[in-house]
Amino acid sequence: MMNAIVYTSNTGFTAQYAGLLGEKLNLPAYSLDTAKRELAAGAEILYLGWLMAGQVKGYKQAAKFYKIAAVCGVGMGAGGSQIKEVRKGNAIPENIPLFTLQGGFELNKLHGIYKFMMNTMKRTVGKKLAAKPDKTADEQDMLDLLLHGGSRVSEENLRPVLEWCGK
Repeated sequence: MMNAIVYTSNTGFTAQYAGLLGEKLNLPAYSLDTAKRELAAGAEILYLGWLMAGQVKGYKQAAKFYKIAAVCGVGMGAGGSQIKEVRKGNAIPENIPLFTLQGGFELNKLHGIYKFMMNTMKRTVGKKLAAKPDKTADEQDMLDLLLHGGSRVSEENLRPVLEWCGK
């Protein structure tokens, strides 16, 4: 039985998803730092972390403390994308369900190296996507996020996770 939602968030999109999931599942949602004070080691959790270059931030640390029932990686890409790459890059066992959720992009909420890296990505990927004549809907959405920022957090995006939880 799951005890809590635990998350690591950088710009707030992952925290929003954790809050929504907590409401829907009637579970407390804790940042990873808070969870270490509030939850016993070995508690069963649903873990959410923001994606950076395919890494689910905080996952490895959370896996040391808790029994992870499922993982959600929150990034800029479409929900359900990059599952194989994220699983492999984070060594998430096959028996642990993995979901990817589209969060958003707010360059002004980033700091330090992350702001530099995403600004570089915005310029290079944005330029490449803008020049592409036959963009898919996902590519057009990515370009829009890169150029204008914004949030894609929604309850609808949580549907696969909620269905897995039996809701």
